[in-house]
Amino acid sequence: MSTPTPSPADLPFEAAAFAARAHRHAVRKDNQTPYVSHVFRVCLVVRHTFGFDDPRMLAAALLHDTIEDTTTDADDLVERFGPDVARWVAALTKDMRLPHDAREDAYTKVLAAAEWQVKALKLADLYDNLGDCRSFSPNGRRKTAAKAHAYLGAIRQNLPDAVRPALALVEQRLASLEAGLTS
Repeated sequence: MSTPTPSPADLPFEAAAFAARAHRHAVRKDNQTPYVSHVFRVCLVVRHTFGFDDPRMLAAALLHDTIEDTTTDADDLVERFGPDVARWVAALTKDMRLPHDAREDAYTKVLAAAEWQVKALKLADLYDNLGDCRSFSPNGRRKTAAKAHAYLGAIRQNLPDAVRPALALVEQRLASLEAGLTS
């Protein structure tokens, strides 16, 4: 039996509940923080830091790691949240069947060709990850910075003006992280 797609006003609330259930046993790299805190923060960055209030984008922010990290698949998201949310989440999903280097290469190509909403969502993900990695070892912070550079290179391609302020905020956060590595 198919679940009706929530109304636009309810979409982020339904996505928050879905994400919380999907990530209920996962923790962040510190092995203490519930993983779902990351997707909640990404949603807050999309809305309050970057200023995008499309309920579909907020839902996709909350769901952005569900295909990659849980048993959720794109069909689940189409059925529950509609084709736009599912397509954006799928574009934010790395193909974990591929070896690491091939996976990263394929992912950056998808980001480069992605819709602007996907690019904005990935920028919010980067913004949170760059802030969340401050407790990592210097080598861990360097790895996070290197990945951010690769993803930003892809995101910059054909980036519309409406997303450029978000890019600038992520670049500032990355520069601050890197400055901390050299001091």
